[in-house]
Amino acid sequence: MTGAGVLILSLAGCNTVHGAGKDVSAVGHNVSRGAEATQQSITNATGSSTH
Repeated sequence: MTGAGVLILSLAGCNTVHGAGKDVSAVGHNVSRGAEATQQSITNATGSSTH
């Protein structure tokens, strides 16, 4: 494949990769929120600080 062909395919896939990046980012944020909520629940249940 020529360099121009690779460039065209790379640009065509850019939106797909960008969308996938947003999805992965959203999952990461949800995991972080869940971890923070769990940490807060443990702190509330034990009455101790995690810091």
